[in-house]
This record gives sequence, C-alpha cells and structure tokens, in this order.
Amino acid sequence: MAVYTKVSAEEIDAFLGRFDAGSLVSAKGIAEGVENSNYLIETTQDRFILTLYEKRVDPGDLPFFIAMLDHLADKGCPVPPMIADKQGTKIHQLNGRYACLIKFLPGISVTMPTAAQANATGRALGEMHDALQDFPCERPNSMDHDTWRKLAVDCGPDELDAIAPGLHDLVEAELDYLDTHWPDELPVSVIHADLFPDNVLMLDDKVTGLIDFYFSCTDIRAYDVAITHAAWCFSDDGTTFDSAISEALIRGYLETFTLSPAAQAALPVLARGAALRFLLTRAYDWINTPADALVTRKDPMAFLNRLHFYQANPDVFTL
Repeated sequence: MAVYTKVSAEEIDAFLGRFDAGSLVSAKGIAEGVENSNYLIETTQDRFILTLYEKRVDPGDLPFFIAMLDHLADKGCPVPPMIADKQGTKIHQLNGRYACLIKFLPGISVTMPTAAQANATGRALGEMHDALQDFPCERPNSMDHDTWRKLAVDCGPDELDAIAPGLHDLVEAELDYLDTHWPDELPVSVIHADLFPDNVLMLDDKVTGLIDFYFSCTDIRAYDVAITHAAWCFSDDGTTFDSAISEALIRGYLETFTLSPAAQAALPVLARGAALRFLLTRAYDWINTPADALVTRKDPMAFLNRLHFYQANPDVFTL
C-alpha cells in the first residue's frame, strides 16, 4: 500500500456519495507498500479502505480479484471484498485511476511475529488454498520466473552493482540456476503470491484478515508456501533466520492442507526463486520510485541475504 495519487477530502466525500456508506469523517493516506494508492476512510457509518490502482495493476484484472475475494469470503476466509455502490458497481474511476471501496477488517500487522502467529498464518494459507481448489478463474502470473531475467535487464547492470558490488553477476548466476532447476510439473492453483506479515491482520494469535491480493495469480501452489516462508521467517533485513517461526509456519500449513512429496522436495528451489523475485522487484523500485512519492522504499539487500541463506541451507524445510 502507498499513496501515489493524491485525493482531497472533498473528492473522497463526493466519491462516497455513490455508496450507502455514510459521509466522510476522516481520510488518511497509507504509506506502506509500493503498489497502489490507499486511504483509510472513516465515515459516519463505518471504516473502509479506498484503493486507487497504479502502475502494476492492470484494470482488466480487477474482475478476477473481485471474483476471488467474493469466493473466499463465501467460503469463510477472512478477506476484504470490494463494496458495491448503490447501482451494484464495484469498479469506479477517481482522479484518473480505477478505484474500489473495500471492506475494512480489524487487526494489526505484526512486525515481530511469534511462533503462534506464524502457525496461525500457515493455517490461514492452507485454508485459503483449500477454498480456492474449486475457484474457476485463472490469471497468469505477470511476475513468474520467466519474467525475472527481463526484470534484471530493466534494472540495469550498473544500477544493480550500485546497490551491491557484484550483484549483477550474482543475479545472472542465480537466474541460470533457476532456469535449470525450476519445477514444471507440480500442482498449480490460484495463489496469493505476496503473503508478507503486512498483508496479514491479527488480533493476538488469530488471523483476522488476509489482504492485498493484487499479485494473486495461477502458479505452483507450493511457491506460495515458499514466498510466505521467505517473508515470515527472517529478521526484516534478512540477516537472521528464525527456525521456530519456520517450523510453526510449515506445520500450520500442513495441518490444513497437504503438500505432495514432490512439492515438499521442491521448496528449497522455490524459496530461492521467491528470494530472487523480491530482490529484483525491490531493486527495480529502489531505482525507479519517484522521490516525491509518499511511499517507503524497501531494501533489496534484505532479499539478497535471504537468497544467500536458501542457497546454503537447502534442508531448511525438513521438519
């Protein structure tokens, strides 16, 4: 989440007039994340999230996201569906951007998760995968492993080496490794693909919300587990691995959903891919984020450190 497109209080209040949602009391831009412009809205009736869709979200994908969230909500998963206006419309335009008003979910995103919270997140991920087994829609992964080499080119060799000396050559070597070892016969489904701690809302040890589904796509299901593992099991800078968090997360997932032996065996490679994918997207954003954007840039080195860990510890997923 972030704020790239500024919207005045008067414009937000006029937008709310399309809904049966009350009138505006307050609006606050949300600076976390890098994908869309987001505002926390409080009205005379309730709280909402107003999202304006920016660079990486194709407006043509919004019906997919709406259908996915409605499907998960109907299955009892804690997700925030988009809200229809008085005419039943969920996709709008505001200040030149497509926009949706989204249900607000209670809870906070933890910055230092406990093993119990990691276990609950693993369970929630497994329950989500179970609920999506009969979801009929598909969406190609616009950030799958076939796109990473182009992303590295778009970053530029000199720019990568400016982040860390020798980073360009390291990225090229890892791309070669993953091209050779990436699994292509594992079960696929729609996945979240971005389940970082800031995309999980919690009250104590209970998951109250899974949010920010804008990378959701059809891909290897176990890759979602690897992404979540890379996101949850390290210190923020990626220098410290927490084995208790790792074990709790994996056990929680396996308590609610089953990974085949082949999928479990592929987790080390999938985790290396997850680390490289976020290293490259963070590097690209680090290089290209506008200086005046109200957004917190994320350090690419945090995922270089994770990549080094996964390269050196292929047995980390063994319970």
